[in-house]
Amino acid sequence: MARPLTRTTPVFSIGLVRSIPTCLSAAVFAKLDRSKGPCQLTAPKIPVRQNGGSEEAPMALEIDWVIIDCIDLEAMSDFWWPGARLRARVDRAFRRYLLAAKDGSHLRLGLMPCQDGKTAKNRLHLDLRPDDQEAEVRRLEDLGAQRIDIGQCGVPWVVMADPEGNEFCVLRSRSQEQLARHNRKTDYVIPKRRRDGTLTGLSSSASINARPV
Repeated sequence: MARPLTRTTPVFSIGLVRSIPTCLSAAVFAKLDRSKGPCQLTAPKIPVRQNGGSEEAPMALEIDWVIIDCIDLEAMSDFWWPGARLRARVDRAFRRYLLAAKDGSHLRLGLMPCQDGKTAKNRLHLDLRPDDQEAEVRRLEDLGAQRIDIGQCGVPWVVMADPEGNEFCVLRSRSQEQLARHNRKTDYVIPKRRRDGTLTGLSSSASINARPV
């Protein structure tokens, strides 16, 4: 008899592997520095002492690992390392699989063992950018992924799930996206928080099927 699934928390998490002074709150890293790439977060400058004086010095933080909880590590590794074209190695100290890009880029996934299954849509998911969307979807289906319906309608990306049901999206190629953006003007709105805690620039139904790509 199958054990009932009781997991209520997302199976994706983000590992931040950077040395951070304990006196700093994580809130100071909320400013996005686009000049250093989409995953770079820069904190406000803080005073530090050098040679008896003080000067402003920035502190930086970057997302280092995306961690996926797995019931079957072997099956998930067999899907994700060829699926995302990564190189796999086993970290025996923590009983996990570490997947890193073969080209030395910063794409890295970690697969961690867990006992609980998935019961709801993840609050965090991966967007994969291929050179050929249709060919990539077929390849991922051959590896064990499935197309899923979460209510998306008329979107240019394909929503899929890995062998344990974790959602991810296959976007169209960059050339297709650039052509689409050339044919229509896309406005990107930076949301601001109102006094009641809600965000401006987002509809109440904003979700995985409401992003402008």
